[in-house]
Parts: sequence; structure tokens; C-alpha cells
Amino acid sequence: MTKTIIIGANHSGIAAANTILDNDPNHEVVMIDRSDCISYLGTGSALWIGRQIDSYESLFYTSGADFEKKGAKVYLKTEVNHIDFESKKVICFSHERGQFDEFYDQLIIGTGSKPIALNVPGNELANIHYLKTFQEAKLIDQLLDQEDVKTVAVIGAGYIGIEIAEAAKLRNKKVLLFDVAKRSVPAYFDEWITTDMDKALQDNGVELHFNEEVKSIQGVTKVEGITTNQGTYQVDLVINAIGFMPNTSLAKNQLETYRNEAYLVDSYQRTSEPDVYAIGDCGTVFSNALNKQTYIALATNAVRTGIVAGLNVAGIKTKSNGVQGSNGISIFGLNMVSTGVSVESALKNKMVVDYTDFEDLQKPAFMKKNDLVKIRIVFEKNSRRVVGAQLSSYEDMSSVIHMFSLAIEKQVTIDELKLLDIFFLPHFNQPYNYITMASLGAK
Repeated sequence: MTKTIIIGANHSGIAAANTILDNDPNHEVVMIDRSDCISYLGTGSALWIGRQIDSYESLFYTSGADFEKKGAKVYLKTEVNHIDFESKKVICFSHERGQFDEFYDQLIIGTGSKPIALNVPGNELANIHYLKTFQEAKLIDQLLDQEDVKTVAVIGAGYIGIEIAEAAKLRNKKVLLFDVAKRSVPAYFDEWITTDMDKALQDNGVELHFNEEVKSIQGVTKVEGITTNQGTYQVDLVINAIGFMPNTSLAKNQLETYRNEAYLVDSYQRTSEPDVYAIGDCGTVFSNALNKQTYIALATNAVRTGIVAGLNVAGIKTKSNGVQGSNGISIFGLNMVSTGVSVESALKNKMVVDYTDFEDLQKPAFMKKNDLVKIRIVFEKNSRRVVGAQLSSYEDMSSVIHMFSLAIEKQVTIDELKLLDIFFLPHFNQPYNYITMASLGAK
């Protein structure tokens, strides 16, 4: 019987374990995680904290007991302190069992990512928190219940920062959103799109402090203020959302890594060590837009990489399709989705691109409920292949991004989109669809 150990039992590890057990029921699977629970959907933390869903319980979609029923061994509240690749064993520790060894035939590392710490004076004060784990979300939720927590500073205007800013505002707190960039979510969208997000945040009472760098945090035992390069602000709670880095301290000195220390993997999720795979946020992915390995920390990538590794471990040789980094956000009713690269990120990667923009009502003018849709399609100048798309609207047009994701994967050109067969029904769109019109506008 083949034995596989999975280190890390959240989205990628769960996907890998399910895939192995579903395809090879006789496979011995051992899952190890430092937490006391698994499967927490962290993307729902802000929804729960903002009281947009009833409770956190629905954010857990499986348990260790579920995997034990399928025949896996599950060790929770267990640390992996060392991997001996030569002997094919992991050295573990838990308070219940003490130190113990587990041997493997194949190993899957799914240790995820960890928040980037804010390296400024005062960072050790109480009431400075991250938002990643269930335990952290629960603590922030409890702090927002306290009457003396009136002003919340959110540092970082990426997805997590914006989502927790909305949640804190919905809990009737004063919210200050800081970022060194000049606008929100610059990693996924160009400025033409993010102006909508910035306006939505401001219109709903979030104070935007862009182009501001946090220099220090003040307080005696807990946070009392925050100082940037532009001023000092009185705050009661700081939520650090400046980003994440791969959690690879366990084996970064033994396995080949990317420039940010993520484990380098091939299209089968294999690392540089035989019989060792890496999945999820601790490993690289292949970007079809960039046509190279990169790092994109998304739950959807975690699940897909877990499935690919699981199939290969189960003896079903499977190659990843690569990724586009498809993503979306919905804040104060505004919906934004993107896939591939923005113009800004394409230029940073030395790509020669052009783009086409279009803006119109989602539906015919006679429809009562109707909102504007903005779309930008990014394409390579020489090959004309589509490498990115971004949309923004108060309508739900999110499913459109799946088509663009496939277009990037299959190297569809902007010219092929011009006469794409798109249905029309007034309930959904216009006869001159915004995809068609944007594509026709490409020079």
C-alpha cells in the first residue's frame, strides 16, 4: 500500500486528500495540520465580521472526522518540525503525542502562506491583528463588539484590506484605509477600473489614505495612534493587510524556490525533490498570460493544484492547464472581476500590449433595473492574443470572466472575439454586447 503524507490540511491539502482517496481508496493518506480545525473559508471572514452572513459555522465545509471516515489519518494541533528527505520521513510534535516520526512514499506540502508583518516601531502593541485564520477572524469580530474600539485603521488596500474595511464600516466603526499605492487593488486592475472602487469606498464613508506609508504605531500597551509620512491619526484597532508570503520555512533550504521563496514546481506539481509535491500558496503556478512561472496566491489555485497533485499521486498522470489568476471582489454592491494581466502588470513584465475599453448599460435602456458596465480587454500587440480582461459594474457580470480566462488559456486573439457568437436577451444584455463592442474597438 502506498503512503502519502499531506502537510497542511486546508484548501489545497483537502483537495489533494479527497482526490487521492476518491481515485485510490486503498491509498494510505496521513493529513497533518497545526490548527485544531480544517477547511475554514477565509474569503468569508469579512462577510461574517460584517454581518452579511449569519454565522461562521457555514464557513467550514468539511472536518477531520470526514476524512477519517474515508480512511485517512488526521493529526490536528500537530507541528511538522523537520522533513528528512533522504529517509522519507517527517518529524512531528503535538502536546498529546510528543515527538513522533511518520514515514512516507510520497509527500505533498501544502503549508500555504503567512501574513507579511509590518516592520515599524510599535508593531508589538495589543490590538494589531491580521485576517487569515479562523482564530484571527474571531478575535477581530470580538474587538469590533467593544464600545471603546471606535476607529479602525486598515493597512493595505488589496482585496483583504478592502473587504475588512467594508466589514468594519458595516459594524458602524470609523474606518481609515491606508496604502503606499495611489489607489486600491493595483495588483489586479488598472486605474480606469479602480476609480469605481475608490469612489464606492468613499461614498460609503471609508476614509482613503493613499500614497501614505505607515512609519510607526503609538501606544503604551495597546494601539492608540498611527503615524504615516503625511500625519498622525488616532485609532483603536489596526488590521494589517499588506499582503502574504509563501510559508516555506520548513523546506526552503532543501527545495528549489522562486524569487519570493515559494517552492518551484513543474506542471505536475512536482518539486526539485523526487516524490515531493507542493501545492497551494506555498508553491508557484504557471501563468498562461505571462507564459512563465509566477506566484499567485488564490484559493482557486490552491484547489486546482491540490487536485493535480492528488491525481498524480494516485497514479493518474495529469498536467496542469496553467492559470490566469481569475479573481473578483464585491464591495458595497460594486462588482469587479479580472483575469490575466492588467496593462500595468504587463508593462512591469516587459510585455508589449495594447488595450480596448468600452462602457455602456448592461441591458437595453428600456429595462428598469440597469447599470453601467465597464470592460477593458488587454492584448499583445504582435500576436494579438488576449492576455487580460477587467470588468466593473453594479450588475452581476462576473460569469463573463470565465470566458476570458479560457480565451487566455487557449491563446484566443482579440480579432477572434469580434464576431463571437453571443446570445441576446433584454434581461441579461444588449444586442450589441459589451464584449463584442470592446473587441471591435481594438485597433
